[in-house]
Amino acid sequence: MTMTSETPTRPSGTAWNIGLWAAQIALAGLYGMAAYVKIAMSPAELVGIGIIWAESAPLWMIRFIGFAELAGVLGLILPALTRIRPALTAHAATGLLAIQVLAIAFHLFRGEAEALPINFIYVALSLLVIWGRTQKAPIAPRA
Repeated sequence: MTMTSETPTRPSGTAWNIGLWAAQIALAGLYGMAAYVKIAMSPAELVGIGIIWAESAPLWMIRFIGFAELAGVLGLILPALTRIRPALTAHAATGLLAIQVLAIAFHLFRGEAEALPINFIYVALSLLVIWGRTQKAPIAPRA
């Protein structure tokens, strides 16, 4: 009986890179939609689509959150895509994670536990991008 040497079954760097790009794009899409509605819609319209807390929040806070999310979206994609300071991608994901940690505390304080599953999806994707782009498959800067 002969033993054959098989390649390990762990995903290659290319597979991780593709998976992390998918996570970055998914996270950017989710935050992009959230940023758009917070920047473009009135508080009454936000309440109408289920963002209940907008009825009691000051408009400047809603807009600030929207622009912070938009900055995170740009940071998730542009540095990695251009390979100009790609480490900023993980920093952007960290900023978006901070937004979610604050959102979770805010929803708990308001007794809105039904919103938490979505927040946990954002947290998981952010953590994946942070870990993946710092440990597993960092993007090399442009030479």
